[in-house]
Amino acid sequence: MYAFDFEKPTTVEAAVAALSDEDAQALSGGQTLIPTLKQRLAMPSKLVSLASIPELQGVCRNDAGQVCVGAATTHAAVASEVATAYPALAALAGNIGDPAVRNRGTIGGSVANNDPSACYPAAVLASGATLITNTREIPADTFFDGMFTTILDEGEILTEIRFPVPQAADYQKFVQPASRFALVGVFVANFAEGARVAVTGASNDGVFRWTEAEEALSANFSPDAINGLTVDAGDMIGDLHGTPEYRAHLVGVMTKRAVAAAS
Repeated sequence: MYAFDFEKPTTVEAAVAALSDEDAQALSGGQTLIPTLKQRLAMPSKLVSLASIPELQGVCRNDAGQVCVGAATTHAAVASEVATAYPALAALAGNIGDPAVRNRGTIGGSVANNDPSACYPAAVLASGATLITNTREIPADTFFDGMFTTILDEGEILTEIRFPVPQAADYQKFVQPASRFALVGVFVANFAEGARVAVTGASNDGVFRWTEAEEALSANFSPDAINGLTVDAGDMIGDLHGTPEYRAHLVGVMTKRAVAAAS
């Protein structure tokens, strides 16, 4: 490690002010940032912890029936507190990493980091969630902007995520055993207006919606509806864990499993 300043504000306003300093960086659960600091891949002059801001924590239902999750809510808390209101989201959270990761990592940190193999971005995108920051509301369809990238501005803080609750939903993850990240993960959500399908872990561009599958499932929400559909392997990640063609195949397999489970 190396020397840096550390601040632990108790309000969003104080956190925004602290982040206005040059080279300051927000710290949520730290499950990605701390290892990055240890490897000297990032060297901010100041870390601003968001862990002690009460308004960033907790789960509630709003008047629109949405499940509202504070950005600093841990995975473990999401798994327990939304189990009744949104079981598919709770199950996703309960299978992230291991107990140590789940009790420290936060939903906002994961979504803002936008790791291409993270689970939450698939839930956010498939649910058509709204992401609330200290300055604006952002629809999920415009929030993610490629691998490890979002449209958050410098110093902008994600404060809450509002999830519409679908009629049926499920998340299926083909786990990379060492990291517990998704080699491929698919979140399927079926609403009265139609189905939404979001894929993580597979694409070089990060999380994406599989629109062909959405059209088929909106007409017939059953595993057979996507028979014959494939994603383009040319856009898929290829590494020692799987070829692009393998990941493209897994997208279809995981989608069918998610639809079957949701049905």
